[in-house]
Amino acid sequence: MDPKNMHLQVKLGVSGAAETGHCGIDAYDKGIALGREIAKSGAVLINGATTGFPLWTAMGAKEEKGFVVGFSPANSEKEHIEKFNLPVEYLDVIIYTGFGYPGRDLILTRSCDAILFGCGRIGTIHEFTIAFEDQKPIGILEADWETDEEIKMILKNGHRTNDRIVFDTDPRALVERVIELVNKDKINRASFRFEKQYEQTPPAAALPA
Repeated sequence: MDPKNMHLQVKLGVSGAAETGHCGIDAYDKGIALGREIAKSGAVLINGATTGFPLWTAMGAKEEKGFVVGFSPANSEKEHIEKFNLPVEYLDVIIYTGFGYPGRDLILTRSCDAILFGCGRIGTIHEFTIAFEDQKPIGILEADWETDEEIKMILKNGHRTNDRIVFDTDPRALVERVIELVNKDKINRASFRFEKQYEQTPPAAALPA
């Protein structure tokens, strides 16, 4: 990619449980597989710089030499480690938000082009609702856990349609489908930018000879 346009690299967030005792026996393998697929796609993986499912995806991404950015709830590396007891491994960059978990969730979500959800708890649901309200493309990994069904129930009872959410049991297919949604957004934004530039450019006849 052209260094001038590195900001255009797709950024995929991963949300999931830091404590995974309820996630089922295959959660580790699913997390690793999801991280691998994100890295293989060429996307940057963004997570909450935490343990559990997000950490496993980071491990998978690093196996494929991917790039991982973590958004910490802490205000420094010292607080990240000593107060929040969070890891620094498998992260290329850690951004210390200083806003605790709720504020971290908002900054993390808005820094991504799309969010992928694995096994989670209430914090994962919080990130899902932020992504939903922000109309982000969303991917839900279906597996031997309850999170996917809980999200389906929220959608059913929320009385609002959303065609930017995809469900899949296959990590590779899920990543591909979400990136397709992201690319559509990028094309639309590029078209809008081109149209605005065209509107601001005077017709050739109006230019001085």
